[in-house]
Amino acid sequence: MTLDRFAPAIFVFLWSTGWIIAKYAALHSEPFTFLTIRYALSAVAFFAICVAIRTKWPRGALAWRAVYSGVFLHGFYLGGVWWAVAHGVPAGISGIIAAMQPLLTAMAASFLIGERLRPSQTAGLALGFIGIAVAISPKLMQPGASDLLHAGIPLAVNLAAMFSVTYGTIYQKKHLQTGDLTAIATLQYLGALALTVPFALTFETFRFDGAVETYLALAWSVFGISVGGIALLLYLIRRGQVSRAASLIYLCPPTVAVQALIAFGEPLTPPLILGTVIVVAGVYLTNRKAPRAARA
Repeated sequence: MTLDRFAPAIFVFLWSTGWIIAKYAALHSEPFTFLTIRYALSAVAFFAICVAIRTKWPRGALAWRAVYSGVFLHGFYLGGVWWAVAHGVPAGISGIIAAMQPLLTAMAASFLIGERLRPSQTAGLALGFIGIAVAISPKLMQPGASDLLHAGIPLAVNLAAMFSVTYGTIYQKKHLQTGDLTAIATLQYLGALALTVPFALTFETFRFDGAVETYLALAWSVFGISVGGIALLLYLIRRGQVSRAASLIYLCPPTVAVQALIAFGEPLTPPLILGTVIVVAGVYLTNRKAPRAARA
Protein backbone atom coordinates (compact mmCIF):
# COMPACT_ATOMS: atom_id res chain seq x y z
CA MET A 1 0.00 0.00 0.00
CA THR A 2 1.86 3.06 -1.21
CA LEU A 3 1.08 6.72 -1.66
CA ASP A 4 1.40 6.24 -5.42
CA ARG A 5 -1.63 3.93 -5.37
CA PHE A 6 -3.95 6.12 -3.31
CA ALA A 7 -2.72 9.61 -4.21
CA PRO A 8 -4.89 9.99 -7.36
CA ALA A 9 -8.13 9.08 -5.54
CA ILE A 10 -7.32 11.32 -2.58
CA PHE A 11 -6.44 14.18 -4.92
CA VAL A 12 -9.72 13.88 -6.84
CA PHE A 13 -11.74 13.96 -3.62
CA LEU A 14 -9.88 16.95 -2.18
CA TRP A 15 -9.84 18.93 -5.44
CA SER A 16 -13.50 18.30 -6.19
CA THR A 17 -14.56 19.80 -2.86
CA GLY A 18 -13.41 23.16 -4.20
CA TRP A 19 -16.66 23.60 -6.13
CA ILE A 20 -18.73 22.85 -3.03
CA ILE A 21 -16.68 25.27 -0.95
CA ALA A 22 -16.98 27.93 -3.64
CA LYS A 23 -20.77 27.67 -3.50
CA TYR A 24 -20.73 28.40 0.21
CA ALA A 25 -18.01 31.04 0.10
CA ALA A 26 -19.58 33.07 -2.72
CA LEU A 27 -22.48 33.92 -0.43
CA HIS A 28 -20.21 35.46 2.17
CA SER A 29 -17.18 36.95 0.43
CA GLU A 30 -15.93 38.46 -2.82
CA PRO A 31 -13.78 36.07 -4.89
CA PHE A 32 -10.42 37.87 -4.89
CA THR A 33 -10.84 38.78 -1.22
CA PHE A 34 -11.49 35.18 -0.25
CA LEU A 35 -8.61 33.93 -2.39
CA THR A 36 -6.24 36.54 -0.93
CA ILE A 37 -6.93 35.28 2.58
CA ARG A 38 -6.73 31.69 1.41
CA TYR A 39 -3.39 32.13 -0.32
CA ALA A 40 -1.88 33.99 2.63
CA LEU A 41 -2.94 31.31 5.11
CA SER A 42 -1.80 28.55 2.74
CA ALA A 43 1.64 30.13 2.44
CA VAL A 44 1.86 30.37 6.24
CA ALA A 45 0.77 26.73 6.63
CA PHE A 46 3.35 25.47 4.15
CA PHE A 47 6.02 27.68 5.71
CA ALA A 48 5.25 26.17 9.12
CA ILE A 49 5.63 22.70 7.63
CA CYS A 50 8.93 23.72 6.08
CA VAL A 51 10.23 24.98 9.43
CA ALA A 52 9.04 21.85 11.24
CA ILE A 53 10.78 19.47 8.84
CA ARG A 54 13.78 21.78 8.33
CA THR A 55 13.28 22.11 4.62
CA LYS A 56 16.16 23.17 2.43
CA TRP A 57 14.90 26.25 0.60
CA PRO A 58 15.45 26.63 -3.15
CA ARG A 59 17.68 29.50 -4.14
CA GLY A 60 18.35 31.66 -7.15
CA ALA A 61 16.57 30.74 -10.37
CA LEU A 62 14.74 27.78 -8.82
CA ALA A 63 13.10 29.99 -6.18
CA TRP A 64 11.97 32.55 -8.74
CA ARG A 65 10.63 29.79 -10.98
CA ALA A 66 8.52 28.50 -8.08
CA VAL A 67 7.07 31.98 -7.51
CA TYR A 68 6.47 32.42 -11.23
CA SER A 69 4.67 29.08 -11.57
CA GLY A 70 2.38 29.98 -8.66
CA VAL A 71 1.17 33.05 -10.52
CA PHE A 72 -0.30 30.75 -13.18
CA LEU A 73 -1.16 27.59 -11.22
CA HIS A 74 -3.08 29.46 -8.51
CA GLY A 75 -3.29 33.18 -9.19
CA PHE A 76 -4.60 33.44 -12.73
CA TYR A 77 -6.35 30.07 -12.70
CA LEU A 78 -8.51 30.21 -9.55
CA GLY A 79 -8.86 33.97 -9.73
CA GLY A 80 -10.12 33.77 -13.30
CA VAL A 81 -12.56 30.92 -12.69
CA TRP A 82 -14.02 32.42 -9.50
CA TRP A 83 -14.37 35.87 -11.08
CA ALA A 84 -15.96 34.50 -14.26
CA VAL A 85 -18.55 32.42 -12.41
CA ALA A 86 -19.36 35.39 -10.18
CA HIS A 87 -19.95 37.53 -13.29
CA GLY A 88 -22.34 35.37 -15.26
CA VAL A 89 -20.63 32.26 -16.64
CA PRO A 90 -22.83 29.27 -15.67
CA ALA A 91 -21.08 26.60 -13.61
CA GLY A 92 -21.87 23.96 -16.26
CA ILE A 93 -20.16 25.94 -19.01
CA SER A 94 -17.22 26.64 -16.71
CA GLY A 95 -16.98 22.89 -16.13
CA ILE A 96 -16.73 22.20 -19.86
CA ILE A 97 -13.97 24.78 -20.17
CA ALA A 98 -12.09 23.22 -17.24
CA ALA A 99 -12.50 19.79 -18.81
CA MET A 100 -10.59 21.01 -21.87
CA GLN A 101 -7.47 21.54 -19.76
CA PRO A 102 -6.20 17.92 -19.74
CA LEU A 103 -6.52 17.72 -23.52
CA LEU A 104 -4.69 20.99 -23.99
CA THR A 105 -2.03 19.93 -21.47
CA ALA A 106 -1.44 16.63 -23.24
CA MET A 107 -1.17 18.28 -26.65
CA ALA A 108 1.08 21.08 -25.42
CA ALA A 109 3.28 18.72 -23.41
CA SER A 110 4.06 16.71 -26.54
CA PHE A 111 5.48 19.87 -28.16
CA LEU A 112 7.03 21.66 -25.19
CA ILE A 113 8.56 18.88 -23.07
CA GLY A 114 8.57 15.94 -25.47
CA GLU A 115 6.00 13.70 -23.77
CA ARG A 116 4.81 11.07 -26.19
CA LEU A 117 1.26 9.80 -25.85
CA ARG A 118 0.27 6.26 -26.71
CA PRO A 119 -2.89 5.82 -28.82
CA SER A 120 -4.72 4.50 -25.75
CA GLN A 121 -3.81 7.67 -23.81
CA THR A 122 -5.05 9.88 -26.63
CA ALA A 123 -8.30 7.91 -26.73
CA GLY A 124 -8.59 8.18 -22.96
CA LEU A 125 -8.22 11.95 -22.98
CA ALA A 126 -10.84 12.25 -25.71
CA LEU A 127 -13.22 9.98 -23.79
CA GLY A 128 -12.75 12.10 -20.70
CA PHE A 129 -13.87 15.23 -22.50
CA ILE A 130 -16.84 13.44 -24.08
CA GLY A 131 -17.86 12.11 -20.69
CA ILE A 132 -17.79 15.57 -19.11
CA ALA A 133 -19.86 16.99 -21.98
CA VAL A 134 -22.46 14.23 -21.57
CA ALA A 135 -22.54 14.61 -17.78
CA ILE A 136 -23.29 18.32 -17.77
CA SER A 137 -25.27 18.50 -21.02
CA PRO A 138 -28.59 19.11 -19.20
CA LYS A 139 -27.16 22.34 -17.82
CA LEU A 140 -26.59 23.57 -21.36
CA MET A 141 -30.33 23.43 -21.89
CA GLN A 142 -31.05 25.68 -18.93
CA PRO A 143 -32.00 29.32 -19.62
CA GLY A 144 -28.78 30.54 -18.04
CA ALA A 145 -26.70 29.05 -20.84
CA SER A 146 -28.01 31.65 -23.28
CA ASP A 147 -26.62 34.37 -21.03
CA LEU A 148 -23.17 33.51 -22.37
CA LEU A 149 -24.02 35.52 -25.46
CA HIS A 150 -23.99 38.57 -23.20
CA ALA A 151 -21.03 37.48 -21.07
CA GLY A 152 -18.13 37.77 -23.51
CA ILE A 153 -15.57 39.17 -21.08
CA PRO A 154 -16.28 36.68 -18.23
CA LEU A 155 -16.20 33.81 -20.73
CA ALA A 156 -12.86 35.03 -22.10
CA VAL A 157 -11.50 35.27 -18.55
CA ASN A 158 -12.64 31.69 -17.85
CA LEU A 159 -10.90 30.50 -21.01
CA ALA A 160 -7.74 32.40 -20.08
CA ALA A 161 -7.79 30.72 -16.66
CA MET A 162 -7.80 27.32 -18.33
CA PHE A 163 -4.82 28.26 -20.49
CA SER A 164 -3.08 29.58 -17.39
CA VAL A 165 -3.28 26.34 -15.41
CA THR A 166 -2.22 24.42 -18.52
CA TYR A 167 0.89 26.56 -18.87
CA GLY A 168 1.59 26.40 -15.14
CA THR A 169 1.34 22.61 -15.08
CA ILE A 170 3.76 22.19 -17.97
CA TYR A 171 6.14 24.78 -16.53
CA GLN A 172 6.07 22.90 -13.20
CA LYS A 173 6.99 19.65 -14.93
CA LYS A 174 9.78 21.20 -17.00
CA HIS A 175 11.49 23.55 -14.52
CA LEU A 176 10.64 22.34 -11.00
CA GLN A 177 11.69 18.71 -11.00
CA THR A 178 14.18 19.34 -8.19
CA GLY A 179 13.81 21.03 -4.84
CA ASP A 180 11.60 20.32 -1.83
CA LEU A 181 7.90 20.28 -2.74
CA THR A 182 6.77 22.01 0.47
CA ALA A 183 9.18 24.89 -0.08
CA ILE A 184 8.13 25.16 -3.72
CA ALA A 185 4.46 25.19 -2.71
CA THR A 186 5.14 27.99 -0.20
CA LEU A 187 6.77 30.13 -2.86
CA GLN A 188 3.99 29.35 -5.35
CA TYR A 189 1.37 30.72 -2.97
CA LEU A 190 3.44 33.86 -2.51
CA GLY A 191 3.40 34.24 -6.29
CA ALA A 192 -0.38 33.79 -6.35
CA LEU A 193 -0.74 36.28 -3.50
CA ALA A 194 1.34 38.87 -5.34
CA LEU A 195 -1.13 38.67 -8.22
CA THR A 196 -4.39 38.44 -6.26
CA VAL A 197 -3.89 41.28 -3.78
CA PRO A 198 -3.78 44.01 -6.46
CA PHE A 199 -6.95 42.61 -8.03
CA ALA A 200 -8.74 42.63 -4.68
CA LEU A 201 -7.59 46.19 -3.96
CA THR A 202 -8.63 47.42 -7.40
CA PHE A 203 -11.94 45.67 -8.01
CA GLU A 204 -13.38 44.70 -4.63
CA THR A 205 -14.36 46.14 -1.25
CA PHE A 206 -12.87 43.31 0.86
CA ARG A 207 -16.30 41.96 1.78
CA PHE A 208 -15.85 39.02 4.16
CA ASP A 209 -18.78 38.68 6.53
CA GLY A 210 -17.12 36.46 9.14
CA ALA A 211 -19.99 33.96 9.37
CA VAL A 212 -19.26 30.51 10.72
CA GLU A 213 -19.78 29.04 7.23
CA THR A 214 -17.21 31.45 5.85
CA TYR A 215 -14.54 30.39 8.32
CA LEU A 216 -15.32 26.71 7.81
CA ALA A 217 -15.06 27.16 4.04
CA LEU A 218 -11.79 29.03 4.49
CA ALA A 219 -10.34 26.37 6.81
CA TRP A 220 -11.11 23.57 4.37
CA SER A 221 -9.87 25.63 1.42
CA VAL A 222 -6.53 26.12 3.15
CA PHE A 223 -5.87 22.76 4.80
CA GLY A 224 -7.94 20.41 2.64
CA ILE A 225 -7.44 21.86 -0.82
CA SER A 226 -4.51 24.28 -0.83
CA VAL A 227 -2.27 22.19 1.43
CA GLY A 228 -3.52 18.64 0.89
CA GLY A 229 -4.73 18.86 -2.70
CA ILE A 230 -1.88 20.96 -4.08
CA ALA A 231 0.78 18.88 -2.31
CA LEU A 232 -0.65 15.78 -3.97
CA LEU A 233 -0.89 17.47 -7.37
CA LEU A 234 2.76 18.54 -7.24
CA TYR A 235 3.68 15.02 -6.14
CA LEU A 236 1.74 13.46 -9.02
CA ILE A 237 3.26 15.83 -11.57
CA ARG A 238 6.75 14.97 -10.36
CA ARG A 239 6.15 11.22 -10.18
CA GLY A 240 4.52 10.73 -13.58
CA GLN A 241 3.53 12.21 -16.88
CA VAL A 242 2.02 15.67 -16.65
CA SER A 243 -0.79 14.56 -18.97
CA ARG A 244 -1.65 11.70 -16.61
CA ALA A 245 -1.86 14.04 -13.64
CA ALA A 246 -3.98 16.48 -15.63
CA SER A 247 -6.38 13.72 -16.71
CA LEU A 248 -7.49 13.33 -13.09
CA ILE A 249 -9.24 16.70 -13.41
CA TYR A 250 -11.82 14.84 -15.53
CA LEU A 251 -12.99 12.93 -12.45
CA CYS A 252 -13.70 16.05 -10.40
CA PRO A 253 -17.05 17.23 -11.88
CA PRO A 254 -18.73 13.81 -11.46
CA THR A 255 -17.33 13.63 -7.93
CA VAL A 256 -18.71 17.10 -7.28
CA ALA A 257 -22.13 15.88 -8.41
CA VAL A 258 -22.13 13.15 -5.76
CA GLN A 259 -21.02 15.63 -3.11
CA ALA A 260 -23.74 18.07 -4.22
CA LEU A 261 -26.33 15.30 -3.87
CA ILE A 262 -25.25 14.81 -0.26
CA ALA A 263 -24.76 18.47 0.62
CA PHE A 264 -27.54 20.17 -1.35
CA GLY A 265 -29.88 17.40 -2.50
CA GLU A 266 -29.09 17.94 -6.19
CA PRO A 267 -30.26 14.86 -8.16
CA LEU A 268 -28.03 12.45 -10.07
CA THR A 269 -29.40 12.51 -13.63
CA PRO A 270 -29.00 9.71 -16.22
CA PRO A 271 -26.65 11.86 -18.36
CA LEU A 272 -24.51 12.47 -15.28
CA ILE A 273 -24.30 8.75 -14.48
CA LEU A 274 -23.50 7.86 -18.12
CA GLY A 275 -20.96 10.65 -18.36
CA THR A 276 -19.28 9.45 -15.17
CA VAL A 277 -18.87 5.94 -16.60
CA ILE A 278 -17.29 7.37 -19.76
CA VAL A 279 -15.00 9.60 -17.70
CA VAL A 280 -13.79 6.70 -15.56
CA ALA A 281 -13.02 4.70 -18.71
CA GLY A 282 -11.11 7.63 -20.15
CA VAL A 283 -9.02 8.17 -17.02
CA TYR A 284 -8.26 4.44 -16.88
CA LEU A 285 -6.96 4.47 -20.46
CA THR A 286 -4.89 7.58 -19.86
CA ASN A 287 -3.27 6.31 -16.66
CA ARG A 288 -2.89 2.62 -17.58
CA LYS A 289 0.71 1.52 -17.63
CA ALA A 290 2.18 0.72 -21.02
CA PRO A 291 2.83 -2.94 -21.88
CA ARG A 292 6.44 -3.99 -21.38
CA ALA A 293 6.98 -4.37 -25.11
CA ALA A 294 5.78 -0.82 -25.73
CA ARG A 295 8.07 0.57 -23.02
CA ALA A 296 11.12 -1.29 -24.25
